[in-house]
Amino acid sequence: MTRPTPAPAPTPTPAPTPAPRGLRVQNLCVRFGGVTSLDDVTLELPSGTCGLIGPNGAGKTTAFNMITGVYCPTVGTITFRGKDVTGFKPHRIATSGIARTFQNIRLFAEMTAL
Repeated sequence: MTRPTPAPAPTPTPAPTPAPRGLRVQNLCVRFGGVTSLDDVTLELPSGTCGLIGPNGAGKTTAFNMITGVYCPTVGTITFRGKDVTGFKPHRIATSGIARTFQNIRLFAEMTAL
């Protein structure tokens, strides 16, 4: 008597991939006339607070200006929480949850550090 061949086990269905929760910048480039300020910048940051460090002239402010909508990238995409926000106006970027502050080294004209 021959035994029947058992049926193969069903292949489990993979769980859906959750939408990214942070910020993703891909292949960002910005040109001002003939000057390339940022070229092929890619980074991925989880949700929360972060900082960007680097030497003077490295492009930190330009990167923040593109991420916050002050400048529109020449090339590349900016995705926040799974939504493409490339080219959005600054107020739309802010309402989506990306905010920035500006450095002001003269907050108090009459006070010293002490």
